[in-house]
Formats: sequence, structure tokens, C-alpha cells
Amino acid sequence: MAVIDVHTHMLNDEWLRRILEHGGKFTIKELGGQRALHDDGAPFMTLMDPMFDYAQRIKDMDDAKVDIAIVSLTCPNVYWGGKEISTSTARMMNDDMAAQQKAYPDRIRFFASLPWQYADAAVAELERALSIGAVGVFVSANVAGLSLTDESLAPIWAAIDKAGLPVLVHPGAPPGVAEMDMARFNMVASVGFMFDTSMAITRMLYAGFFETYKNLKIIASHAGAAIPYILGRLDFCHQNMPPCREVISDPPSSYIGQIYFDSVTFQQESLQLCLDVAGKANLMYGSDYPHNIGDMKGCLSRVDALPADAREAVRSKNAERIFNL
Repeated sequence: MAVIDVHTHMLNDEWLRRILEHGGKFTIKELGGQRALHDDGAPFMTLMDPMFDYAQRIKDMDDAKVDIAIVSLTCPNVYWGGKEISTSTARMMNDDMAAQQKAYPDRIRFFASLPWQYADAAVAELERALSIGAVGVFVSANVAGLSLTDESLAPIWAAIDKAGLPVLVHPGAPPGVAEMDMARFNMVASVGFMFDTSMAITRMLYAGFFETYKNLKIIASHAGAAIPYILGRLDFCHQNMPPCREVISDPPSSYIGQIYFDSVTFQQESLQLCLDVAGKANLMYGSDYPHNIGDMKGCLSRVDALPADAREAVRSKNAERIFNL
């Protein structure tokens, strides 16, 4: 039975050079003996050696018995540096990942990075990335502070919807990390990311996003963050609070079938809850490798501990279907 990892990342040296030169608020500092990228002084990504080494990735996939990785550039992606830098960096990363897909044709696929703040450039780069092999699109849960339901992004969503593509919604450092005191205890990773994804998906639900865009396939990172846990609350708020019914008449849970989830969670009970809420057709294996809290083997072991009728679908069948693999 094949295993397909839908949530896994790669960087390269040129991307790191550019974000440090053009990213403004992004810096590298030592953190517990490791190099970490910081956003407004708060650490959010430890730079791990395998992030830059595809040969090591393949070895680690072999060791974990993972067959295919759908790689993506992680947050903050290319949402910095202005239109020219953002667009050229997206192009550079897509070209790099396409080259790796050619080098490892049986093992690597990739999500396209786009300069989301610039709709015309993003749509053009989407078309180009698809022509060189991209199988989906990556987007951060906020684009440099911009909500994913912002009208300025509508042309990009329309193009993605027309192509019927999977979109990995991945958290970044949420706006206000300094005000929320997230630097201490490295709380961007533990809590901030979950908050960012939960806000983005909740906003999509209440904004009627899934009525407008019926063909794209949203993948909510990290087992949907808090969404499986609070879905009943979202429905109850919709029932009892008029602002929650400004756009949608049906409860948020009625759209859950249009959302996919990865398996990046670290306790069996959480993964089981996600399966119960999402259904076995909408949950896929993911690892978050090679982040320092990525866990190829652990995430797979929790998938393998799911009920037998769901295991094969989560390991590979759902990914094969939505990515046309």
C-alpha cells in the first residue's frame, strides 16, 4: 500500500538569501543551539539541514516507508520584498521544485508558490507553474496579514477554482505576534500556527467561500488546527448570532465535505476526532517533515492505527484522487 505525504516542505539557499536581504522584519538568530528564522523577533521556523537536501529527504522517506512527497515552500513563502522580488522568488522556487520532480519522478511532486499580493502576477505564475508540473497551490493562512477572503485575491481563487486544484492552507506567524507575547516559549509554533489556520478556515466558512468556489480542494493544515474541535461551536454561533448569518444561510458544518485535512497531529485521539469530523474520504497523510516538529514515522504510525476501513484511504487513496496521481 503506497504512502503519499501531502504536507512536507523544502527550501533552498537562494530563498534564504533573498528573504534575509529583502524581507525586512525577518531575521536569523540562534535558538537553543539552532538557527531559527524570526518574524518581528519571534521565532517561527528552525532551519533544519534536510530542508535544503533532497538526497537526504529521499533517504528519510525510504527509512519511514513514504513513497511520494508533495513538497511546498513553507511560510512566509514569497510574501515580502515587493512585486518584482515576490514574483521572481516564486518563479525561482517553482523552477527548483520542478527540477527536483524531474530528478526524482517517482518520489517528488510540488505545490506552486505564488505572489499572492499581486493578483495579475499570481495568475500568470499559476499558469506557468502548472505547465512545468505543479499539482496544487500553497497559500499561507494569512498573506502578509491579508485575509484569504479579501476581494483582492478573488482573481487568483477563480483561476484555482477553474483548474479544480488542491490548495494547502498553511499557517504563518499570525498578525500581532509581538502584542500576543508569542516570542517567549516559542508559542508561534505551538499555538500561533493553530490560531492562524483556524481563523482562516472559519472566515472562509462564514464568508460563503465554499459556495463561491466549488471546485477547488482546500487542505486545512495540521489536522485542521482547532476546526474539528470547534465545529459545533461555529454552528451554534451561526444559529444564535446574526453576524454569523450575514452571508451563509446553512450552518458551517454543511460545508465540511469541501475541506480536506492532513494527519499532522501528535496524539491519536486528535487524529481520530479529525477523522470523525472530516470523514475517511477527506483525510490524508502528512508529516510536516523536515521541520523540527515534523514527524514522518510518528504521523504514519498514527494513520496506521486508524480503523482498517480508513487506513488505506488516508495513506494514499485520497491523495491519488484529489491530486490525480
